[in-house]
Amino acid sequence: MKTHIHRTIEPRIEAGLFKGKIIVIYGARQVGKTTLLKELEDKRRDETLYLNCDEPDTREKLANQTSTALRELFRNRRLILIDEAQRVRNIGLTLKLIADNVPGVQVVATGSSSFALSNDVSEPLTGRKMEMRLHPFTLAELATVLSREELERRMEQFLTTGLYPEAFFADTLGAPQVITELAEGYLYKDALEYQQIKKPDALRKLLQALALQIGSEVSYTELGALLGIDKATLERYVDLLEKAFVIFKLPP
Repeated sequence: MKTHIHRTIEPRIEAGLFKGKIIVIYGARQVGKTTLLKELEDKRRDETLYLNCDEPDTREKLANQTSTALRELFRNRRLILIDEAQRVRNIGLTLKLIADNVPGVQVVATGSSSFALSNDVSEPLTGRKMEMRLHPFTLAELATVLSREELERRMEQFLTTGLYPEAFFADTLGAPQVITELAEGYLYKDALEYQQIKKPDALRKLLQALALQIGSEVSYTELGALLGIDKATLERYVDLLEKAFVIFKLPP
C-alpha cells in the first residue's frame, strides 16, 4: 500500500471551495491530479460527483449540454470533480453554464495540457475561475513522510529520476524505466497530438539541447543553428514544451 503524501496544494483547494469560482488545476500527466481529486471525493463522498473524461460516455454527458441537462446530471451533488477536462468539446462553455446557471455547485476541473484546457476556458470563464498548478512531489512534501537522513540518502536517486509519484514509489531499479515510459508515452503527447508538430525529432533534440544548458542562458539563434530550424519555429517549440509542463523558463 502506498504511503499518502500530503500535497501542499491541498489547503489552497480547500480554501477555494464554495467561493463562487470554478477551480482549474493544471499539471503534467502522472503528477497526481486524479489522486488529488479522489482524496477530495473521499472527504465528501455523499455530496460529490466524480467524472472521468477519459470515458467517452462521460465526455458526451458534458459536451454541448444545456444547463437543464447539467442540473439533471448533478442532481443533489454539490462538489463536481471533472478529471481530464480538456478532452470535452467546448469545455469552457460547459463550465460557464455551470457557473452561471447551477448555483451552489462547486466544480474542480483538472487538465494535463495548459494549451488544450486554458485556451478553451480563458475567455468563457473570465472572472469565474481560480487556477492552480500541481507539480511532481517536492522535498517539502516528502519531508512529511521521510526523515532528513532518508532524504539525503535518496537525493542522488531523486536528482536522477525526478519526483514523479510513480517513479518515487518504484524501487531503485524500476524508477529509470518509469521515467523513460513517462517521457515517451506522456511528455510529448500533448504537443504532438494537439499542435500537429511537423518535426517531432526536432522537438526531442531541442529538449536534449536544453537539458545540456540547464543553469545557463539560452540563445535561440545558436539553438536554431544547432538543430537546423529557424528562430520562429524554435520559439514556438519552446513555448509548447513549457505549456506541456516539460520545461519552465526562468524570468530574466
